[in-house]
Amino acid sequence: MISPQQTASFRNLPIQQVLPALASELGDKRRAVLSAPPGSGKTTAVPLALLEQPWLKGRRILMLEPRRLAARAAARRMADLLGEKVGETVGYRVRFDHKVSAHTRIEVVTEGILTRRLQSDPELEGVGLVVFDEFHERSIHADLALALCLDVAESLRSDLRLLVMSATLDSAAVAGLLDGAPVVEGGGQSHPIEIHHLDSDPKARLSDTVTGGVLQALRQERGDILVFLPGVGEIRAVLNALRERPECASLELCPLYGDLSREEQDRAILPSPEGRRRIVLATSIAETSLTIEGITTVVDSGWSRRPRFDPNSGLTRLETVRVSRAAADQRAGRAGRLGPGVCYRLWGLSVQASLRDHLPPEIAEADLAPLCLELAQWGVAEPNDLKWLTPPPAGSYAQARELLQALEALDEGGRITGQGKSMVSMGLHPRLAHMLLRAREHGQLETAADLAALLTERDILSRRPGEPSPTDLEQRLELLARFRARGAKDAARLGADPGGCRRIIQAGKQWLRQAEGGHMGVEDKLSVGGLLASAYPDRIARYRGGRGGYRLSSGRGARLPEGDLLDGAAFLVTAHLDAGQKEGRVYLAAAIALEELRVVQGERIRWVSEVRWDPVSSAVETHEEERLGSLVLSQRPAAGVDPETVRAAMLEGVRVMGLECLPWSDAAREWRARIESLRGWQPEAGWPDLSDAALMQSLDEWLGPWLEGVSRKSHLKKLDMFAILKSGLEWERLQQAEELAPTHIRVPSGSNKRLQYAPGEPPVLAVKLQEMFGLTDTPRVCAGSVPVMLHLLSPAQRPIQVTRDLAGFWERTYAEVKKELKGRYPKHYWPDDPMMAQPTARVRPK
Repeated sequence: MISPQQTASFRNLPIQQVLPALASELGDKRRAVLSAPPGSGKTTAVPLALLEQPWLKGRRILMLEPRRLAARAAARRMADLLGEKVGETVGYRVRFDHKVSAHTRIEVVTEGILTRRLQSDPELEGVGLVVFDEFHERSIHADLALALCLDVAESLRSDLRLLVMSATLDSAAVAGLLDGAPVVEGGGQSHPIEIHHLDSDPKARLSDTVTGGVLQALRQERGDILVFLPGVGEIRAVLNALRERPECASLELCPLYGDLSREEQDRAILPSPEGRRRIVLATSIAETSLTIEGITTVVDSGWSRRPRFDPNSGLTRLETVRVSRAAADQRAGRAGRLGPGVCYRLWGLSVQASLRDHLPPEIAEADLAPLCLELAQWGVAEPNDLKWLTPPPAGSYAQARELLQALEALDEGGRITGQGKSMVSMGLHPRLAHMLLRAREHGQLETAADLAALLTERDILSRRPGEPSPTDLEQRLELLARFRARGAKDAARLGADPGGCRRIIQAGKQWLRQAEGGHMGVEDKLSVGGLLASAYPDRIARYRGGRGGYRLSSGRGARLPEGDLLDGAAFLVTAHLDAGQKEGRVYLAAAIALEELRVVQGERIRWVSEVRWDPVSSAVETHEEERLGSLVLSQRPAAGVDPETVRAAMLEGVRVMGLECLPWSDAAREWRARIESLRGWQPEAGWPDLSDAALMQSLDEWLGPWLEGVSRKSHLKKLDMFAILKSGLEWERLQQAEELAPTHIRVPSGSNKRLQYAPGEPPVLAVKLQEMFGLTDTPRVCAGSVPVMLHLLSPAQRPIQVTRDLAGFWERTYAEVKKELKGRYPKHYWPDDPMMAQPTARVRPK
């Protein structure tokens, strides 16, 4: 029960007004949604008020908090209201820490703890109510846990009650997910908050902008100040800047983020024991479910850092993005918990108008491999078999399933394997769980546990802001060993953070306990890179030259920081890298030798016959490649290459070089022009398309059969292009083509003159004028349907007239032409009546 001294403050909480209605709805409907603003007291008052409800029947309440810090703070606040210590009636269970007992009735859990409980005990024995607090944060753990709880309530425990609580969420959507659950609206504190929008220079560093905003708030306001920043790097930069300011000398400057120790977090949450004014610099961890005593002013940078998973690359990119309007309101509300407050927003009104209402939920942008494995353990083949407020994206889920199959956690049908079940029980990302299991086989569990801790906790290397950190994980393991052997001072001298080392050792012990088991007896030891390769088979990289340039086995490019000691190593395993824009940036990696790579990745390495066109040598190259994903590990000459494969590569070479690489004879070019002309004159006759585009598109059909034994550009010279093109027509069609588009035409003088064809134009007949005497009509082709274009020539073979109307030329133009030609060529025959004259190819007719 709540102690008498706490009763007044408990009853003054705004949420008290709706607690009877909430208890009644849960009793009748078993599901409810509670919507109440920040500061209403829902996190602490609701579980306590429901604890003695008759429908609970003495069973426990599980409350899911999205953050460890908030979970511990909520449990402590509820225990204070009961006048007890944490771990009695109210306890908590988070990663690496728990305070519960046999008497605990309210257990605050987070970080997948509820999912672990559900997997080991699907009926949640002894639990009567599951509360999802701050559900608007939409963590992937909360979405998964709610989907599993709904499944339990519908199939195993119809008496299990579910309550979803939120400050800023679409309550109607959540109520619909809970099959029309009632929505209870709760009131909040009415303390006014004065909002100031401060325009900032977009080119200025964020730390400078925030420092200026904090100093302005310090001068103009009283009380403690809460500052919101996107990440730890920005917190450190602003801390350093404020420490240099004389007006901050007497203040208490407190960072607040998830990786701090419990003592450091408590220092930021609780008032200063010396009564000093405080400035708390926090990440988004302080947005909700956490009352920081003494805060009257908020300075909001307007930015947050979010991971965004790219299913195409399998990588996650950390992005610094503008906060949503809902998050900005949540942050401002921190200033009004205890009384009237002030919020300084470091962005203008135009930016405020452009803010999104809500940012996408984590499930829409996260790596889904852990969720996919959990669902496989639950026995769900497809995520749509469960109820989701936001279903997992299909692309990301498919990529997660492929990864889990590569890690041997799922079989080809997507069902969980024995190894997959072992991986689920560890509570680690499947990649790292697989690494621990592989390390256990080799008797290297301690090393792998340290590696897992180094990859899940904050870096132990101390560095100045803006200075790139070395990527080598072996260096960190050596520092950790130095810390264990010689203590904090010696490790710090070499650049290690003693607090970080203690945190890594604590986490490593946890993972060691999770994976402990018998040594499988494999004697050979793996390098750090060898261990990492079992977790990151898609992130093995080969040096591609240049400064820090590498190519991943997944096909992506990656780059080490400039001057990194690993630069130039032939092969790396890149454990931490972001997706980047064009290539990823490597943060943590280890080298691995090719020989070891062949051992640890032997099942994924394939010898592939590679037959391809080489544009440098202008020839088909044939060899075998040893491949790991997209990486070529080695090459050797190929034997017994399939001729069809060579033919296909040679055709690709022709495509690359273009049709001009083929030995086009005059006869072949003329044939193309004749057939293309016929296509234009007889579009319905079905003449083949011999245009460049058509020939390139049908290269396999018309050229492929002639490429036997051809593997170089120089071999193409032996091809007879005229014969190749003519082979596409049957004998009857060839005869028809010769008749309709002849190569030569007989003129009145008895000479056979060559016709010149160009698609889309009439054929050209160049002939001396005197050879056409006596002919009244223009010669024609294509069964008389196409008159030729006559180029009538002088005795010197120069054009004197171009016409398709020979009769008109004789009648209207010949007399003038005769005068000019007779004067220039007096010895030649120039009759007065050309239509009755004798044609001749000589100076004069015999």
